[in-house]
Amino acid sequence: MKRLMILALICLAFLGMSNRVYAQGEAAVPFLLLAPDSRAGGIGESGSGLADNSAAIFWNPAGIAFLTGSEVSITHSNWLPQFNLDLFYDFLTYRQYIDDLGGSITSSITYMNFGEFVKTGEIDPTPLGTFRSFDAALTVGYATKLHSDWGIGFNFRLIHSRLSDQKVGQEEGSGTATSVSFDVAGMWRPEHLYLPLLGDIGNQLSIGMNLSNIGPKIYYIDQAQADPIPTNFRLGIAARLFEDDYNSLTYTCDFSKLLVDKADSTNSGDRAEFYEALITAWADDPISEELRDIVTSMGLEYWYGNMEHDKFMFAIRTGFFYEDPSFGNRKFMTFGAGIRYDMYGFDFSYITTDLFEGGENHPLSDTLRFTLLIGWGGSPMSSRGFPRGI
Repeated sequence: MKRLMILALICLAFLGMSNRVYAQGEAAVPFLLLAPDSRAGGIGESGSGLADNSAAIFWNPAGIAFLTGSEVSITHSNWLPQFNLDLFYDFLTYRQYIDDLGGSITSSITYMNFGEFVKTGEIDPTPLGTFRSFDAALTVGYATKLHSDWGIGFNFRLIHSRLSDQKVGQEEGSGTATSVSFDVAGMWRPEHLYLPLLGDIGNQLSIGMNLSNIGPKIYYIDQAQADPIPTNFRLGIAARLFEDDYNSLTYTCDFSKLLVDKADSTNSGDRAEFYEALITAWADDPISEELRDIVTSMGLEYWYGNMEHDKFMFAIRTGFFYEDPSFGNRKFMTFGAGIRYDMYGFDFSYITTDLFEGGENHPLSDTLRFTLLIGWGGSPMSSRGFPRGI
């Protein structure tokens, strides 16, 4: 039982130490909420409005509807470095535009390794062996355009969590759990949009919405002790602030809310079903608290170069992530950079909490992500309009 408690505490640390963790703590498999890629990680973990690479399968799969060609990427991060534990996170993505389908098929594999644990008896502490714990998810999806300005995307996900390799004591469960979920997303990215004083800002603004991890509860022991998976609503915008042939500056901003039933019940089986929580999670607290429960993240991304002429570009990024002190209290700055050469790309991002009171030695501080990607067959990335692929 001790090893399960340790893993539960680690899971809570993914989302930050909180004075009031009823929403975060009551959602199982929180690895599904972790920002997976370095590019969005560098702009404050705000990617649902931009969503123009294969990592959009996490942020907003509808963004992939505006892409052509193919792309594969892999991200690696040693997670919670302040804990000095064997924790790491990997995220593999693939997208492929298929003309006969009128859109793109997508897939991703998410893997969170919790490390190796020593197996002991319930009373006798004598080591009986070791086992590894992990969470993993396989996602497949499809994205297409409804109109030149509108895209939609759908994902289906198989989730597997292994906290232990066998049951604990007299409990019925085995320490492993499996469930499924799906995502529904939309994106508006107008080709032409005339505004007073600004003129035509077509292809310089996008607004995206993603409702992710919709699915049944997951349980390790029995159905009566099931916990909801972290259903999440995310709304984001991306706006091109400046551009010329070799320079561009983009602003991104996301608002997200965890849609988990917060019923104060000793029996988690009494909580609302996932489809009920989509509604009740917006109204189970006074409106002032519901608004404070929304997480805000934003960032700036600057690109220099022109892929059409030079086949080379580089980017610098920064961002800010804010969560209300009563609802998680995560506050951090992010920084990042990236390069593109022909069909290849590399990004990294860095989190620091040291700039905020009480942020010293926070478990999220000094987290690094690294992403390698290859894209081919699509429109080359340029400084004109939103990047289309890489």
